[in-house]
Amino acid sequence: MSSLTARIITFRGLRFKKCGIFAGEVSTIKSKNKLQSHSAIPFDRIILGIDPGTNIMGYGLIGCNKKKASIISLGVVKLNHLEEHSLKLKHIFERCLTLIDEYHPDEMALEAPFFGKNVQSMLKLGRAQGVAMAAGLYRQLPIFEYAPRKIKQSITGSGSAGKEQVAAMLQKMLHFKETPQFLDATDGLAAAYCHFLQNNTGETNEKKYSGWASFVKNNPKKLK
Repeated sequence: MSSLTARIITFRGLRFKKCGIFAGEVSTIKSKNKLQSHSAIPFDRIILGIDPGTNIMGYGLIGCNKKKASIISLGVVKLNHLEEHSLKLKHIFERCLTLIDEYHPDEMALEAPFFGKNVQSMLKLGRAQGVAMAAGLYRQLPIFEYAPRKIKQSITGSGSAGKEQVAAMLQKMLHFKETPQFLDATDGLAAAYCHFLQNNTGETNEKKYSGWASFVKNNPKKLK
């Protein structure tokens, strides 16, 4: 066992030993409350936010009570130690399932891939998002997808805000002082918080998938 893995186990406790530790994961912030099950969590609902990536996947979880949100956990899953793209996709799928089984979120919100000039990079990023969505659908979670610009606009008021600005606003809104080592973690948290804000304002312009049949119906080209 590597020293990094040993430190993570010590930090997270026995509960994560039982569900498994994946090499390369770095968890940056976690609530002091050791929440054991969904019934023990004092929230109306929990949102899991995912920032898909082929080298680093960011994630964040928030608990919601009416118009108030609280941070539960955020972190990243490092994938650059895996050479094969297929292994990275497998790792993303497994890690998302572990997060779902650990925290029992009610909904999943993802940052949609942006359209760039590098076709190969876009293809890989789309696959990363797809397997994260598949993990949520496998556990029958409603899936919500937001464009990067929409997330930035919701958090900072500017669709062109940088990662640092998004992180700073989340620290202020969710009242945490720690600065994550990787801003991908706050990007995942931003997806979750953006979804929370849309629900409170009544906006409904996000893409929603309530199951595999819904995903297939809305994304026929992705299955060709």
